[in-house]
Amino acid sequence: MLSLTENIVIVTIIVAASLLFTWLLNRFWPVDNRRAQNDLIGWQLTVLGTTNAVILGFMLLTVWTNFGNADVNVDFEANSLLNLYRLSEGLPSEQRAELQQEARAYADTAIHQDWPQMANNEVPQGTAKVNEIMWKTLMSVRPSSAIETTAVSNSISEIRALSEHRHLRYLQSAATLPGMLWSVLIMGGILTIASASMFGAQSRSLHGLQVFSFSLLVSLSLVAIADINRPFQGSVCVHSYAFEHAQKDMQPDWK
Repeated sequence: MLSLTENIVIVTIIVAASLLFTWLLNRFWPVDNRRAQNDLIGWQLTVLGTTNAVILGFMLLTVWTNFGNADVNVDFEANSLLNLYRLSEGLPSEQRAELQQEARAYADTAIHQDWPQMANNEVPQGTAKVNEIMWKTLMSVRPSSAIETTAVSNSISEIRALSEHRHLRYLQSAATLPGMLWSVLIMGGILTIASASMFGAQSRSLHGLQVFSFSLLVSLSLVAIADINRPFQGSVCVHSYAFEHAQKDMQPDWK
């Protein structure tokens, strides 16, 4: 969803804001006055830190699992397209030529239309139109031999799988974490960093280093979740490599 530069800017702002908050806190609430509350602050930091770590870990696991599922689904979709192209060899010459041309058009449309549209948070329609034409071509076949009958039957199974994987890709491109969960993540990070800043440490430089490390880890986790949350957007995304490989395999022999 965000570019690498935007991620760096966000992390830098969060870390700088945390250090600024710690500096202001030391100025208006001296460390010596806070040191007496270290037991209470330490208990609070332990509870908040542990809770926030569990939430961050769970969210990272969830979005990474969804990202992996989207990546695998794209591989399945491209594989179904390639299988359909190869099965067309068993069809009558007219439908074979049409279906092979449409399969190549599907891969080209996925690479040059679907992926840019999904990256812009748009619902792609290009491959859906090509898929509809492929269905019509396949349904127009009138098999006259056992080989053609088998090819049509297997082709129907593959085009059905292709349609399912394409539809699932559309859903995965639009899926995102609910706003309520983002509120929990952001508020948890703020409370945890604030608790770390309130700790009355004897060494200000060491305390500053701890706040820096804490805020850096929290901000990196939030940025990672935001990037992986939308599998087809941002600097970390599912690429169209599977379709590019399928496109190469579907080139006519004379090329």
